Amino acid sequence: MTTFEGKKIVITGGSGGIGLAAARLFADGGAHVLITGRTRSTLDAALEQLGDRAIAVRGDAASLEDIKALAGTVQERFGAVDALFVNAGVTASGPFDSTTEEMYDTLFDINTKGPYFTVQALAPLLREGSGVVLTTSVVNVLGIDALSVYSASKAALRSMTRTLARELLPRKVRVNAVSPGPIDTGILDRSFPADVAGTMKDTYRSTNPMLRLGASEEVAAAVAFLAFGATFSTGTEFPVDGGASQL
Repeated sequence: MTTFEGKKIVITGGSGGIGLAAARLFADGGAHVLITGRTRSTLDAALEQLGDRAIAVRGDAASLEDIKALAGTVQERFGAVDALFVNAGVTASGPFDSTTEEMYDTLFDINTKGPYFTVQALAPLLREGSGVVLTTSVVNVLGIDALSVYSASKAALRSMTRTLARELLPRKVRVNAVSPGPIDTGILDRSFPADVAGTMKDTYRSTNPMLRLGASEEVAAAVAFLAFGATFSTGTEFPVDGGASQL
């Protein structure tokens, strides 16, 4: 097991799926982890898995007030941070001709504005040599029906990875992105009837070059590499998608 003994790591959107898998990987390796999420009960359930090395902070990823409060909590509890995984995000789909302003604003507020100001707020706390990882998506390079706004919000985040990497170079902080493809986080099973979720997963498997779904733990391993191992990489995007964006 890779050791992260003594490291202090902040993960937004860390109460489930990829964020929780990353938190578990880091905590099991000896790190102290602070996770965020919107629902207290979900955060409490995550803490039961993570143990006494974890702290949970409830907050809205799109709220500048909550982001400012998060920075204050991080400074109080950690002082300085070795890695920041900006993972909080939402998805929504709809045909172009029926997309509403509310849906558009929600996706960009949470997926794009929130990450930007999260990095801004926490940048002063990042140690020299630390790594920031943003969660983009395979859809930022693919044209998929009914995902125009979600795809655009993630494409903006990809661009942000490059510009923030440039801006944080003088602080010796690296900024990279992990780009998940079809990952079995359990969200389909929670969001749809069993038969619908099963059909969707079968479709994703059959159309993926590796003929399977990925696991949250596989994305978490990529996050750990980008945060700590990729010491000569910045501004990059690492696809974890079974080859979907490449083949």
